[in-house]
Amino acid sequence: MPRMLTTLLAILVLTGSVGAADWLQFRGNDNSGVAADAKIPTLWTDTQNIAWKVDLPGRGLSGPIVIGDRVVITASSGFNQDRQHVLCFDAKDGRQRWQRQFWATGRTLSHPKMCNATPTPASDGERIFAFYSSNDVVCLDLDGNLQWFRGLTQDYPNVSNSLGMASSLIVVGDTLIVQAENDSESIAVGLDVVTGSNRWKLDRPIQANWTSPVVLRGKSSADDVVLLQSGKGLTAVEPRTGKQVWEYTSGCETIPSAVTSNGVVYVPSSGLTALEPQVGSSSPKMLWQSARLRPVTPSPLIYEDRIYSIGSAGVMTCADAKSGEQLWQFRLKNGLYSASPVAANGHVYVFHEDGTGQVLKSGDKAEVVGTHEFKETILGTPAIAGNAMYVRSDGNLWKISQ
Repeated sequence: MPRMLTTLLAILVLTGSVGAADWLQFRGNDNSGVAADAKIPTLWTDTQNIAWKVDLPGRGLSGPIVIGDRVVITASSGFNQDRQHVLCFDAKDGRQRWQRQFWATGRTLSHPKMCNATPTPASDGERIFAFYSSNDVVCLDLDGNLQWFRGLTQDYPNVSNSLGMASSLIVVGDTLIVQAENDSESIAVGLDVVTGSNRWKLDRPIQANWTSPVVLRGKSSADDVVLLQSGKGLTAVEPRTGKQVWEYTSGCETIPSAVTSNGVVYVPSSGLTALEPQVGSSSPKMLWQSARLRPVTPSPLIYEDRIYSIGSAGVMTCADAKSGEQLWQFRLKNGLYSASPVAANGHVYVFHEDGTGQVLKSGDKAEVVGTHEFKETILGTPAIAGNAMYVRSDGNLWKISQ
């Protein structure tokens, strides 16, 4: 018995250490954008604190994900953006471990700013799931071997958007959540991670929507719910069945996604609205609402009991997460922002579309402590794992670490 207990404890410790170094989906494992204990440099140059830089094929707005010592990212190439790439790099030295390519089976038409490889991939720690604007879903093992492929356009021919699709994947338990909403036929589906077959399918509001599903963690994994956001509101569903748990029926933004923290949902609606689900109730309790905190494109960030939201013209607003009371406003570099901010070790990392990285100290006053010019367009949200941050442009992927 002592030996068995010792072995079990060793496995648990190992599993915890691997999990702590992962960033498995858009904005991290819980869609929060936070890797609290990661030690990321606040200053970096072309020759300092950039561990490696690798070339990428084609285009991509998707963020990288990190599974242990693997960094995975998607891209699309070709005149019609119909060549779909999944690439895996070694986290230590940037060496390419493998690349897989697939032809798109659905429509690849999109706005010039977007591309087919806009959604961020996801992983359950054993498999890699890639999703494209063409509504193709690819499942690979960690060595890049194809497990299954779903061309959702074959099953749902009218699910498309002339501007391009952008919703990223999330995995909750053994279910992969895919949100594909547009002006023609809108759906959300829960797929079996092993087979790719439907566990459930929901008809969604017929309206163009680029938000991503979000997981709201419960007291146990059985209490986790998936949040589906649209211009009509926010719906919480059971991840394995798609059964509705509760609903918020006021209109929400269709680009920035909700974020959760300590059981509270902060949804871009009438600015930003804090919602607290009520046990046994079909609707959540509104805690507060603030028009000043409206995010434009990047999703809001909750870090160290503060909210960080990027509005128009690069104005960041910081507020108390419990009350919504504004703490400060600060103009970052003027212009457009698409990448959602991320946070680690007392700092918030923000990326301008022109490739300017800005580092702010988390606190009750605005303080920029570092900037760097990548000199390439950055639209995807970075990943943080294992004391490193991974940033991508269309052409390159960088690892920032001490």
